[in-house]
Amino acid sequence: MQLDVWSAELEEVLVRVGHRFRRVDLRRRMRAYMRGLLGQVGRKNGWQSVEHAGHSTPTGLQHLLGRGCWNPDEIRDDLQEYVAEKLGDTGGVLIIDDTGFLKKGTTSARVQRQYSGTAGRTENCQVGLFAAYTTSKGRALVNRKLYLPKSWTQDADRCSAAKVPPEREFATKGDLAKAMVARALASPLPIAWVTADSAYGQEWRFRRMLEEAGVSDVLAVPKSQQINALTGRSLAHQPTHGRRTRGRLAAPILRGRRQGATPLRLGRREAAGHRHLRR
Repeated sequence: MQLDVWSAELEEVLVRVGHRFRRVDLRRRMRAYMRGLLGQVGRKNGWQSVEHAGHSTPTGLQHLLGRGCWNPDEIRDDLQEYVAEKLGDTGGVLIIDDTGFLKKGTTSARVQRQYSGTAGRTENCQVGLFAAYTTSKGRALVNRKLYLPKSWTQDADRCSAAKVPPEREFATKGDLAKAMVARALASPLPIAWVTADSAYGQEWRFRRMLEEAGVSDVLAVPKSQQINALTGRSLAHQPTHGRRTRGRLAAPILRGRRQGATPLRLGRREAAGHRHLRR
């Protein structure tokens, strides 16, 4: 994309969300912050961002992010409308996944020792869930949720110190994923498929929610998980008749779907480094 086209698109987004910031100074700081995040800034911290914007101290930016009056969910809604207009397609796919943000301290909101996909092991980190929308026209992030572990919900003082809203209760990652999918399905985004890895595919409530919504899906499941086909037999017990079962075993589940909506379950079996897909 040419620089002038990219700059014009960014300006359109900033104008679209600008009304969410009632004060002029907040709108200006928001613009500076966004350009710093998307610009040639080495580290995306407060000091680097304000220096990129030409400010002498991070006080204004800290006010914008910590005390300014604006609702990020309203901006998310504006973003989803924008993405639907620019990238929307009847074959659109919603992708659910999470990632870890490594931290050294213990005071950052929602941080604890937990598995991080970024590091590939258990680390002190925050975990964020994300929803991405993709079509043949492009792709974009359209929602986010920061996972709040039980170690936090059981410690009111810690939540208060980190400015976690007192009404926020514990929710599993599956529950957060369900909420993001429900929000996306209620938005202008045209969604034909939802896909996620086995962390979400193994959650029967998540699968049921997609079935009841009548949206097709491709979900990975653990290789040990049994999935019943229309015949009522568990696919984990289906005979192979001498065929190799290395790679991925795909199991279509058609229960409770509206006509035209198709689910596909992917179970991984590792052997000799080979992978293939079969029904």
